[in-house]
Amino acid sequence: MDKDRLKKLAGDERYIPGIYNYCDRWCERCPQTSHCLNFTISESEFSDPATKDIRNEALWKKLSETFTETLELLREAGKKWGIELENLDSGSDSEKMRAEAEAAEAHVICRGAKGYSRMVEDWFKERERFFFGMAAFTDEEVGAKEALEVIRWYQYFIAAKIVRAIRGKMEEEEEGRDEEFPSDADGSAKIALIAMDRSIGAWALISRHFKLYAESVLEIISFLGLVRQAVEETFPKARSFIRPGFDTLDLNVVVSDKES
Repeated sequence: MDKDRLKKLAGDERYIPGIYNYCDRWCERCPQTSHCLNFTISESEFSDPATKDIRNEALWKKLSETFTETLELLREAGKKWGIELENLDSGSDSEKMRAEAEAAEAHVICRGAKGYSRMVEDWFKERERFFFGMAAFTDEEVGAKEALEVIRWYQYFIAAKIVRAIRGKMEEEEEGRDEEFPSDADGSAKIALIAMDRSIGAWALISRHFKLYAESVLEIISFLGLVRQAVEETFPKARSFIRPGFDTLDLNVVVSDKES
């Protein structure tokens, strides 16, 4: 896709700005793909089956082309603001970013989220023969199959978003935050909370379908519930964060807040 095409798409009003910043990256299940610029670009650039094969050179060539075109757009945007990307001092910045990343990774909530990821992996490994040995799910177990997909999809996603939220919170506390704009940390925390809500619901469904594993599932639900509670306490405004394209502003709440 050339630069002019990218500019035209970026200016198309059907796309919701920033909608892809706080989504769960599960495009196949997303009801808003027609409003997502990232999805449109991905579909148009990678529609050729050959480009979807990571072993095929076409994929990497396409990624390289897309990166080059995007970098050129960034350079143009930077010049408008008097910024030369090539002149930025990235040495000290990269060291600072590395230190911030390490601090976020070491945070107790992030360790808990990663602990959940490991628990899920261990749980499936111990029962691999049972689940993968099933030739097909019965009609009654279709819901269980979807629940397993939900659990697997969010297994590592939760930790990734919590790390981003914690890191964002650290940066906001250090540098201060412009209250005029929504907190990216709250936005990241919200999608992590949503992923945990859905995962807990999926685990509960697994427990009902496979009572043999109910006890082990309860342990996982309890652990994830604690992680969720910690995130809610650390990011008290996360649940009320408005994600572009996904959440609607509750006008009644806004009015009552202004009146009080």
